[in-house]
Amino acid sequence: MTRTVEVLQVTGPGEVAWVPVGQGPLAEGSVRVDTLASGVSAGTELTFLKGTNPALTRTWDGTLGLFRDGGGAPAYPVRKLGYMQVGRVVESRSPHLPEGAAVAATYGHATGHDLDPLAERAVVLPEGLDPVLGTYVAHMGPICANGLLHAAEDLLGAGAAAADLGAGVRGRRVVVTGAGVVGLLTGLLAAHHGAAEVAVADPTPERLAAAAGLGLVPVDTSSTDLGTWAKERWRHAAGDRGADLVLQGRGQAAALHDALRALRPQGTVVDLAFYPGGAGELRLGEEFHHNGLRLVCAQIGRVPRGLGHAWDRERLSAATVDLLLARGAAVREHLVSDLVPLAEAPALYADLAARRRHVLQAVLVAPGVPGLSATTP
Repeated sequence: MTRTVEVLQVTGPGEVAWVPVGQGPLAEGSVRVDTLASGVSAGTELTFLKGTNPALTRTWDGTLGLFRDGGGAPAYPVRKLGYMQVGRVVESRSPHLPEGAAVAATYGHATGHDLDPLAERAVVLPEGLDPVLGTYVAHMGPICANGLLHAAEDLLGAGAAAADLGAGVRGRRVVVTGAGVVGLLTGLLAAHHGAAEVAVADPTPERLAAAAGLGLVPVDTSSTDLGTWAKERWRHAAGDRGADLVLQGRGQAAALHDALRALRPQGTVVDLAFYPGGAGELRLGEEFHHNGLRLVCAQIGRVPRGLGHAWDRERLSAATVDLLLARGAAVREHLVSDLVPLAEAPALYADLAARRRHVLQAVLVAPGVPGLSATTP
């Protein structure tokens, strides 16, 4: 059978619209899904509306690992937006993904999708897992779990990290900079894996309230100097104060600088953030140099060197499912702030781009998904 689905695209600067896309007969080995829930990664996705994403003006040379000016496809339309989807299999030509299964995937905001499991991520969700929570399983959760994996490798080496995701946080004092979705999920993972204390630093009252609701220690950076707070709170020895580890989840240079200031000497920042505007405010001649600090990028495209055999994206997704099964009710209550019908997505993006609306985690949902009637305006 053929069908037409709606795909959310950035059709021009500041413009988002549903675009009809036809799908032909389902290919052998593939499955056809109807979208149940589609999570919005507002920080990244809005960079395409605002024109600040480097992918719009520069080309990634995968051979050399360099960005180059120009030479890429036209900036608009951006045909795929988002990477946090859950769909219900309505037709299957795959022996591994039966009809009726709920799968987490990364196909972008669309009302439906034909998914090739040999070429795309597809994680079958446990029976009964809320599809709104399932949006974290394929990509966002692995981003956060990969931060913990880098912390474990940094502290104890690849051997320990291969067996134990929590080895880098267990018993340690941890600061998370940025109380967005990445920061809060990462902080919750750190607490779940045994951190002695997890503080989350952010200037936004609603996000700090979410951190407190999740059992994390909120630090209001609009009125508190994070470096002073961390150094006064945690003493290890004379001249040795501050956080054992900082997990940096806010894509601003000032937040990264605060992260460095909060560390004890020879500590490590594991950076999970994306900096579309660069990092002009970063002052590497100060604490970074004088305290002998380390900065490690935990980019989701790779796990720490030497751990690829032990930690693939599937295992990171499994760690995410483990967290959601244990703390899913708290995540739904404190992290998911807005449920929005799929049809209303363009209006949501217009409001977000114009700063008429603040969301922590917005999820686009299909009719009939539990909780839609409780949409936050």
